This record gives sequence, C-alpha cells and structure tokens, in this order.
Amino acid sequence: MSSRPDASPPPAPAVFPTWGAELFDAVRRDGRRRVVLQVPAGLVRNAHDLAAQLREATGARVTVAARACFGACDFPSVDEAPKADAAVVLGHAPIPNVTLARPTYFVEMREPGGDPAALAATIDRAGLPSRLGLVASVQHLGLVEPLTAALACGGRTVRVGTGDRRLAYPAQALGCNYTGAESIAAEVDAFLFLGTGRFHPLGLAFAVERPVWSLDPLQNVLEPPIDRGALVRRRQLAVAVARDARRWGILVSSFAGQNRMPTALALQERAQSRGRTAEIFVFDRLDPRDLEGRSVDAYVNTACPRIALDDGDLYPKPMLTPPEFLMALGDLPLDPYRFDTYH
Repeated sequence: MSSRPDASPPPAPAVFPTWGAELFDAVRRDGRRRVVLQVPAGLVRNAHDLAAQLREATGARVTVAARACFGACDFPSVDEAPKADAAVVLGHAPIPNVTLARPTYFVEMREPGGDPAALAATIDRAGLPSRLGLVASVQHLGLVEPLTAALACGGRTVRVGTGDRRLAYPAQALGCNYTGAESIAAEVDAFLFLGTGRFHPLGLAFAVERPVWSLDPLQNVLEPPIDRGALVRRRQLAVAVARDARRWGILVSSFAGQNRMPTALALQERAQSRGRTAEIFVFDRLDPRDLEGRSVDAYVNTACPRIALDDGDLYPKPMLTPPEFLMALGDLPLDPYRFDTYH
C-alpha cells in the first residue's frame, strides 16, 4: 500500500530592514520571475518608482497590488496575483503564526532617525509618569533600546514587554494585538508609543487601562494622552444599543491573516443558545455597502477589530467585536472593557 509524501512546509518569510541591494540580491538569487509588490498608504506615490527599481535590479516581472493595504495580515492573496511566484511587502514585519501561501519578502522600512537624548528631554518637560512602558511601530523599534537608556539616565523606570505568538518583536504594536504592552501594564503608570499617526495609540488605549501618549520620533512631537474613558463609553453605548438585537450577522474575513471561522462558529452557537438567530457572512475586503438592506439587527465582526472600533459609525447597523457581543448577551460585564485581541 503506497502512501503520499508529506506536503512541503509553507515557506518561511524573508525579512529585510530596508529597501535596497540586500533585498534585490535575495530575489535574484532565489530565481523569482514574477513578483507582486505591495506598499502601504504612505508609499503609494512611490510605488511605480519602487517597482521599476525592483524590476531593473532583479530582472523579474513586477506588478503592483493596487488595493489598500491594512497591515501584515493583509498581504496579496494568490487570487489577487495568481501568476506571481513571490510577494514583496513593504512597511510590515511578518506575523509569526500566519501561514504564507507563497514566498514573501517583508521589508520593514526601519527608520534610523530620532535623537534619544532630545526625545527624553521632551518627555521630561511634559512631565510624563516616571514608570513608562514603551511600544513602537516596526519602523521605530530600533529606537526602543537607546531611548530606554536615555530615559533611565533621567531617573525613569522603563519597561518593554514581549507579546504572544502574533508579534515578531518585543515592544511591537499590531492594530489587533498589544499583548506586549498588556504583559507589563501592572508595572507601569503610563505607555509611550513611538511612531506616527493615531491608529496604534488608539488601539493601545483600548487594550490597556493606562494613559497613552504618542511621540513622533522624527519630528520630536509629543501628542496629549488619549482619553480612554471617552473611547470605552462610546463602545459601551454601542453594546447597549445592540442588546435587544434578535437577528445577528457574524462577519468573517477570508484574508489568511484575519480569518477566524472557529470563533465565528462558536459565537453563532452562543447566540442560538440565547434564543437569537445568527448568520455567518464571509467577505474579503468589507465595504459598508455590502451590508445594506440585510435583515439583521446587529453585526459581530470577527475580522480586524478596528473595523468595529474605528469605523463602526460607517455601518448601517450596530457593529460589535466578539467580547462586546458577549457583553450584549449578558455573558460578560461592561466593565472592565475587553479589547478584542488576536492571538
């Protein structure tokens, strides 16, 4: 009786700190002939130039993934670029527990800028608490160690947490996972996020019951702390509005990095056990128009939690995260608020 050989293991991602010769050499050495290039929103203007550089340096045919990129969980699928034998993803680190369907080269776009002494002086002048936890976007992770040393010289106690299997580095932030910060929350009085924009600081504020400041390392601009209370009250109101919902829609993403069908099935059973009906809806990229006219009272979103937390007002019916759904059913209390962490 013959047996089939074991399937080949999925390819491990290749990781590069910056765009340039090291990446080009690897793509060329690996014999890649068709490459799909994905860039984050901040580099869309440069996408054509980057594709031309990659094409010229490697001899590969390069296409650009045109749709918006939301993170490392949202890399180009095989269906989007069926002929590509590799993907080059800019601005993100790989998520260790996400299986890749094809060889993928992650270029983290590490940013060496930022003066630790000047940044520490800004923090001192602002009077932040003396016990701080540091969290950073992947581009600024290289600044965590020297800034920790600079703050320690000024008498501060700094903690850096290590997250679960979804995070590649200590101190790293993902929009769906702040377990590194959660692991040290009891040891600090506040958190400082290193990076730009409000996306990660807002997520961090949902995840930890501590004040969250954010610092742009390149501009040395410190933003005021986020009002976590206002964020949580807004979400508790959404839960209250959905408590009487009898017909639920459970949303599941087909993206490999966001798919939580087992969670959706468990929530469906929970709803049915509480006398509700629950239909599972599968999508790739969710658009509010996709949910218009459907005969449901509320939705629970098992894809990226930020769809509900950041964009919930865009949808025609209340949109909850799985923990908020359990709050609406009465299975969890409203307080303390629970962030929907991806593990």
